[in-house]
Amino acid sequence: MTKFETVIGLEIHAQLKTNSKLFCACPTVFGQKPNTQVCPICLGMPGVLPVINEKAISYGVQMALAIGCKINARSIFARKNYFYPDLPKGYQISQFDEPFSEHGEINIETKGRGKRTIGVTRVHMEDDAGKLQHGESPEDLNSSFVDLNRTGMPLIEIVSEPDMRSADEAVAYFKAMRDIILYLGICDGNMQEGSLRCDANVSIRPVGQEKLGTKAELKNMNSFKFIKDAINFEVARQTDLIESGGAVIQETRLFDPASGVTRPMRTKEEAHDYRYFPEPDLLPLLIPDEMVEKLRTELPELPQAKRDRFITDYKLPAYDAGVLTASQDLAAYYEDSVKLFDDPKTVSNWIMGELLRLLKESSKDLSDSLVTPEKLAELLALIKDGKISGKIAKEVFEEIFTSGKDASAIVKAKGISQISDAGELEAIINKIVADNQDSVERYRTGKTKLMGFFVGETMKATKGRANPGLVSKMLKEKLA
Repeated sequence: MTKFETVIGLEIHAQLKTNSKLFCACPTVFGQKPNTQVCPICLGMPGVLPVINEKAISYGVQMALAIGCKINARSIFARKNYFYPDLPKGYQISQFDEPFSEHGEINIETKGRGKRTIGVTRVHMEDDAGKLQHGESPEDLNSSFVDLNRTGMPLIEIVSEPDMRSADEAVAYFKAMRDIILYLGICDGNMQEGSLRCDANVSIRPVGQEKLGTKAELKNMNSFKFIKDAINFEVARQTDLIESGGAVIQETRLFDPASGVTRPMRTKEEAHDYRYFPEPDLLPLLIPDEMVEKLRTELPELPQAKRDRFITDYKLPAYDAGVLTASQDLAAYYEDSVKLFDDPKTVSNWIMGELLRLLKESSKDLSDSLVTPEKLAELLALIKDGKISGKIAKEVFEEIFTSGKDASAIVKAKGISQISDAGELEAIINKIVADNQDSVERYRTGKTKLMGFFVGETMKATKGRANPGLVSKMLKEKLA
């Protein structure tokens, strides 16, 4: 039986975080009343002229530089002609054969294939189309409505080479791109609102064959899970089709999350079907070298570089470094905490364990957390100094998260400081030993695992306040 290889390329669309649209002054605020953020330019009225948004160009160049693209000093906007209800101009202003940047790359890592480099064909600018709403009006569930607020929003499209070989690699690539986009601050990365979405070009070919198979394009996926599920379904569909003697046709398909299947949308157009030609209302885009170099110097430390530094400087496992550098805010929180409590792994454990857990359970952002780096450092110092146990510390952490009080104040108010006085513990341990003579004899005949029982009884008797290390030491001496 023929073995097939999956070939995937992604086209990521990121809406740039500018205050106005790409070619007009209309605002870009999400969720406004339909068709209120429009003007004659983005509505495609006769006689109007587009004017390029310079901030959008700067953002696009930053993204291209971050993934190692070559910036073209001269590029051309083009008209991509097609007719659809959400495209009032009858064309989209995009870039075709002369984009502003080309030939980048990004590194990803997956469990199956380890580290890989994925090529980026180009990053180019374009304006967005509007949005169709199907049957979403209580007045008429059988009608479709057009909201043109999104028309003209500034987008960059990041087009990869067909270098990915599995759905997991596609998701890893998209996540890596999203991390960079968020670090740069050029897009809010909100996939639910559609400001970051992607299309996947999926095909299969016999293993060892160089020629690409016929592809299907999966449109407008806005979650990592949907991307993975859609690609896996499409690979299985194409494989079954070919093995049963059929042939894959080039088409655009939509993924239905409810059923987990892809469905035909339209036959896939070729470039000539769009009748691309240079946009007559816009001059060529010239990007000076000085502008490029200025933007290059302003790039922040990017996720992969920060991840590598966390592994090197803080001796963290790769997993920890990946979690902590997932966002700039979390990475900064971690570094601020380590400055105050110099135990990188302990700080990492508490952030990844308690802090992220409570943030998720309460649906809060890090910026909303009352556990500041200072409060976390104070809590960890209390553990280190033997004033509270790790178990009690978790309770105190939750109290800090809820109230914002200092750890020492909570410990004092609740009277939950750790018992580290040997004299106070001795009486408790003596009683436990006296009450459990059978277990004592079994321990002394070699059943040393019973130490856990004695420690547990002591902790129960002290309501978790006893110093575990001191308890173990005293019990060993008592039971020897």
